Amino acid sequence: MDEFQRSWLLAQLGPDTDPADLERRFFRLRSARAVALEVLGERRAKLLGDPLKVTVDGVVSMDLQENLRGIERQIEAVRQASAPDDPEDEGEEGKALATSFMVPTRRYR
Repeated sequence: MDEFQRSWLLAQLGPDTDPADLERRFFRLRSARAVALEVLGERRAKLLGDPLKVTVDGVVSMDLQENLRGIERQIEAVRQASAPDDPEDEGEEGKALATSFMVPTRRYR
């Protein structure tokens, strides 16, 4: 993983993300986008594993539903954003330059 990919991942996942963990994941997955989606998927699964809303009458009320929605929006944004290791031609379908030779249908004398 080069410095550009590392900085893109830290921008997507936050500066507190462990760079050594990102290196290991990148070595296994070979794509910065796949690494970001895997980390965000784990964060989403962790939120889903615990109750999203807890209320103790008169003491405390905690609601994590907005955190879950935020992570889901972030996952969608990473899927749509261009990653540093994406192929450069991916978004330019339909733009091609073709050349051909024009010859007459009948031969002239």
